[in-house]
Amino acid sequence: MNDKAIERFRKQLISLKSELQEMEEEHKQAGKTVVLDQTRVGRISRMDAMQAQQMALESERRRQHQILKVEGALRRIEAGEYGDCFVCGEEIVAQRLAADPTSTRCMACVEST
Repeated sequence: MNDKAIERFRKQLISLKSELQEMEEEHKQAGKTVVLDQTRVGRISRMDAMQAQQMALESERRRQHQILKVEGALRRIEAGEYGDCFVCGEEIVAQRLAADPTSTRCMACVEST
């Protein structure tokens, strides 16, 4: 992969990381203690509030996982290993990286597992 393509992926990864971190800040309050609307008291209201809280916590967990994947890809760029399959060592095709710039395996290795 040429330097121009790697730089394009690096910028894309940095932008994605910024977006994820902004979303994280916006949703910090969602995982806090459930506070019920006093005008709607009952088991259903509590269940709704708890379900919303759990959904927010799962979204937060997924964002954290995605941030870790992005940071890993940025480290691979710095180490000169970006775009190489972790399993076989072959180059990951640009179309796959364009679809998911955090990819660590080529399609052949993904399909073989």
